Amino acid sequence: MRLLKKLLTFLLSLLILSAAVFWIARLAPGDPLASYYGERAERLTPEQRAQAEARLGLDRPIAAQYVRWLKNALRGDFGLSLKYKTGVLEVIRGRAANTLILGGTGFALIFSLALGLGLLCARFEDRLPDRILCRVGTVVSCVPEFWLSLLLILIFAVYLRLLPSSGAYDAAGGDRARHLILPLAVVVTGHLWYYAYMVRNMLLEQTRADYVLLARSVGLSRRRVLTGRCLRNILPAYLSLMAISVPHIMGGTYIVETVFSYPGIGTLSYESARYQDYDLLMAVCLLSGAVVILCSMAAQALSGRVDPRVRAASYMREEAGHGR
Repeated sequence: MRLLKKLLTFLLSLLILSAAVFWIARLAPGDPLASYYGERAERLTPEQRAQAEARLGLDRPIAAQYVRWLKNALRGDFGLSLKYKTGVLEVIRGRAANTLILGGTGFALIFSLALGLGLLCARFEDRLPDRILCRVGTVVSCVPEFWLSLLLILIFAVYLRLLPSSGAYDAAGGDRARHLILPLAVVVTGHLWYYAYMVRNMLLEQTRADYVLLARSVGLSRRRVLTGRCLRNILPAYLSLMAISVPHIMGGTYIVETVFSYPGIGTLSYESARYQDYDLLMAVCLLSGAVVILCSMAAQALSGRVDPRVRAASYMREEAGHGR
């Protein structure tokens, strides 16, 4: 019953998202025919424009267009990309792997390094390493990702000519690692300290607990208490934090992709919005929305499964509901 309820919530959320994106995209200024015909759209006569809109299904009221799109989408047909002249799923399929590589690698590095930095700062609380990392991390985390991207391009691609400034691989289809260095550096730098600081604070909160004072009183070192006791106690919250952070990191990855012209979903979303590529924009927004909703649900489920306090509260709510 609970699984069915979550499934219905997920589907309803996607339906509301699809309707909102569909209406906003259609009401935004711009000419979708320019995406399909390019410069020829300006030379179309009124009769030719009307025929083109009818052929692409753009001559109907917005509500009728949405119903038609929804029926096709339920059959697995998400329409045609006006810019790429091919099915939107095929276009997305060719870009999704690039985003997964960049975002997935960045996600793994962020939370691996955040755990290490958080432990280091907690171990040396209010001492020189902690103060330096806190100040440097705070400054770096305030730098906008697009500005940092442009700065790294200027230094490493323009002046030093050490790394490529755009793309995911060279003309021969290889050398992907060199193209990943700058975008990955921005993704990690833009999010690392935010999560490292949260880990630091969670660990420091644990160090004030009675069980830590007891462990220190019997002779255990601060390092051993942090790694053996405190770290284990914050793992449920840390895992939930990882699930919740996926939309945050994904949004940052999209921005970095756009600046570096990295052929991923982020660049695709920007292009589809810019060129009024309606069907492609719908598919990209639904894909991103589905990831956000699923991660939110996963975080809730994970919290209830690994944290006994959340599980007990959920059980009490269910019992209260049955009692009524």
